[in-house]
Amino acid sequence: MNAGRDNDDSRLIVALDYPRQEDALALVRALPPGCCRLKIGKELFCAAGPELVTQCRDAGFDVFLDLKFHDIPNTVAGACRAVGRLGAWMINVHASGGRHMLEAAREALAGLPAPPLLTAVTVLTSHDAPSLAEVGVTGGVEQQVERLATLALSAGLDGVVCSAREAARLRGRFGRQPVLVTPGIRPAGSSDDDQSRTVSPGAALAMGVDYLVIGRPITRAKDPVAALMAVQDEVNRTGENLRL
Repeated sequence: MNAGRDNDDSRLIVALDYPRQEDALALVRALPPGCCRLKIGKELFCAAGPELVTQCRDAGFDVFLDLKFHDIPNTVAGACRAVGRLGAWMINVHASGGRHMLEAAREALAGLPAPPLLTAVTVLTSHDAPSLAEVGVTGGVEQQVERLATLALSAGLDGVVCSAREAARLRGRFGRQPVLVTPGIRPAGSSDDDQSRTVSPGAALAMGVDYLVIGRPITRAKDPVAALMAVQDEVNRTGENLRL
């Protein structure tokens, strides 16, 4: 667990936010192998299918398969087992699915020869306190993130997906062991798009995040490779400063 924490190059996960396989593979072919990891989400996975995971792996990239399973325990267990066989480096489920679902997901992966990291989504970065209140969640974002992280980690998962704004709080409570994955990363000058809780790459690392997920600021840039390299420079500088 936690492989790659000491390798700054591996901390970046580029979200392949494309509707078509052809567009995603065009970026994959342009990227130097090993410069980052790749995230495949629902839209692209539904359009391209499992073969895209294999193609990305064959190109030299670890794959975070971001399908956020949330269903009855038996169904989630079967889904996790199926995608675990694809050779993904990381997969995720929704922590709000409950303890039985989380444990079923973990147990389904345990029998695989090379199980992926299993992380749980806490509160989506598009949420804020008012939107959580609309679905009956009281106490605010940070309390809900901590509540769901506690549940997921006690169920034996490797880590959680959270905003960087909650990372320091989780590090303070759980220490260095859990893997913290953060979407909603926005380099300086980038639009927040539909994200409510965003931070810069350097700030996220300083808050204790392990893996930074960056999508549209890279995939929609005029030069995606140059945009990725600029983020990588910031990650490297921050990593050097944190080690001083």
